[in-house]
Amino acid sequence: MKTVFINCSPKKRFCASAYFLSLQRLFVGGEKVSERLRTPADHERLLSQLRDADAAVFCLPLYVDGIPAHVLPFLEKLERFSREKGLRFRVYCVANNGFIEGRQNEPLMRTLECFCARSGLSWGGGVGIGGGVMLNVTRILFVVQTAILLLNMALSGIQTGNFFPAEPLKSFLINALILLYFNLGVLFYLARMGAAIRRGVSSGKKYTRLLVPSFVFILFADIFFIVVSILQGGVFRGWLAKKKPEQERA
Repeated sequence: MKTVFINCSPKKRFCASAYFLSLQRLFVGGEKVSERLRTPADHERLLSQLRDADAAVFCLPLYVDGIPAHVLPFLEKLERFSREKGLRFRVYCVANNGFIEGRQNEPLMRTLECFCARSGLSWGGGVGIGGGVMLNVTRILFVVQTAILLLNMALSGIQTGNFFPAEPLKSFLINALILLYFNLGVLFYLARMGAAIRRGVSSGKKYTRLLVPSFVFILFADIFFIVVSILQGGVFRGWLAKKKPEQERA
């Protein structure tokens, strides 16, 4: 069985789609091929991989309540290609958004379902994830915490000869369990869809989210995006941007 995992995020690195796709891969067996879809240069390579695929998993962010614009031309090309070649693989979807509710991904799911109907492909369902950006941040935090733990272990070993200090290990374990709890809904439904992919059946459409109360999510999301806007210019871009002399702008 060959499954093609397609990361449809336009971002080059640290994107939530790559994170969720790596999790989905854990629950699927057989031959697994990972691909990126960012530019038209990727189209022919992807079509070649899908020619003999049994399943394809599209992992993509929700943009303006729909599929990202750069993905649509590929779907149009894939529709023609599938009908010409008589392809019959099953299409699954992992969609994520920055809102708290996973059900916000419903319009995107419907679009892919309609695409499958027009292309002659089988719609396998998908998982809609709310709070995708914050869940991706938990992944980054876990990497940072792991690095800090290893540093503490090395320093403790050098200073005392004990490479397994109790307090840093306890703190790391507590933080790891908290981050795991945040991701429990995602892991459960991705595991469920992975089982459906292995059996070659539909998993239906399921929705989940970051497991925190909505008011907590909104508070931290506001803080996060304010910080991001400051660091990258954002709402302060007009204040922070280097001004050109009046004669150059004239």
